Amino acid sequence: MSSKPYLKNIGLSLGLAILAVLSYACGGREKEAAAPPPPVVLGPADTAVVVMAPIETGPALTGTLAAEEEATVRAQLGGTVLETYAEPGQAVRRGAALARLDTAALRDAMASAQAAVTNARNSLAVAEREAERQRVLVQAGAVAERNVETAHQQVVAARAALSLAQAQLANAEEQVANTRITAPFSGVVSDKQVSAGDVVQPGAALFTIVNPSILELEATVPAERLSALRAGAPVQFNVNGYPGRRFTGEITRINPSADPVTRQVRVYAQIANPDGELVAGLFAEGRVATESRTALTVPRDAVDRRMAQRALLVVRQNRVGRVDVELGLEDEQEQRVEIRRGAVQAGDVVLLGAAQGITPGTQVQLAPTVQERADRLAQAL
Repeated sequence: MSSKPYLKNIGLSLGLAILAVLSYACGGREKEAAAPPPPVVLGPADTAVVVMAPIETGPALTGTLAAEEEATVRAQLGGTVLETYAEPGQAVRRGAALARLDTAALRDAMASAQAAVTNARNSLAVAEREAERQRVLVQAGAVAERNVETAHQQVVAARAALSLAQAQLANAEEQVANTRITAPFSGVVSDKQVSAGDVVQPGAALFTIVNPSILELEATVPAERLSALRAGAPVQFNVNGYPGRRFTGEITRINPSADPVTRQVRVYAQIANPDGELVAGLFAEGRVATESRTALTVPRDAVDRRMAQRALLVVRQNRVGRVDVELGLEDEQEQRVEIRRGAVQAGDVVLLGAAQGITPGTQVQLAPTVQERADRLAQAL
């Protein structure tokens, strides 16, 4: 029996087997090519949630808090400081003693002035009695009329001497009173420049008193936003030292000229501070609130500005879609913007930053933390 038919059958079988393997391999590659790509996973840095929240707008301002009522208490006369009664940070009431100067020399001057007043008063009494006696004698024809005139002139001179002595006494008493240094108004001692034993000259600064119940914010606003400023406009600001706290005030004055170098306009706002939480010298940053309302808002970075028509890239049913929107108020301080019109609602997830490069229609998957936040906000609504 010949072996050729046998070998021919073996070759045919091998060919069919190889063809089957190649066919299977090609079919697998076609299936792999037809399989959809995996969804893009979006994390917290790639997304934000549309929320219904208050949004405000107005010129930004920066400045420093200062005491609206502040006084430097100065020495009215020279002398040695005998005692001090107040320290920095201490609350004092109007008229409270702050310090006392030496009064030894002034006491002697005041005693001399008191004696002069007594002598002048006695001299006036004597002159008045003499004038009355001369008047009686003239009526009786015992003396000439000129004696009455002379007596009257002596009374006038005695009264002038008494007035002068009383003025000198008042001056001496004022000098003695000036040795007692007192607070000009109720407030807090912010600075103390003297100690017991110091010798001071007239006009020397002794204490600084501030009234912390009313502060003044001295701030600057860009000149191009001047039209938004007016007396009585509310001011909202934060200060260093109170993170997360917002304070309010009211504009009282606006400087009529802008700084020629910085093009900034200086404004002044009164800040009520009844509890004394704020202190002078703190740096403040905020804005003049010119308009506010509650509306749908998103971060400014969520708005796609690459085309004339503003839009948001919204995730719905695990796919990215482009939604045209009309913007409203822009909060420069909080970096948020109002969505005035557009097919979006609170709880929608929108793309941020580099994620906005994802093509609309792309399948995406929200990270668990993003999904949880969106669900939580949706339930809150």
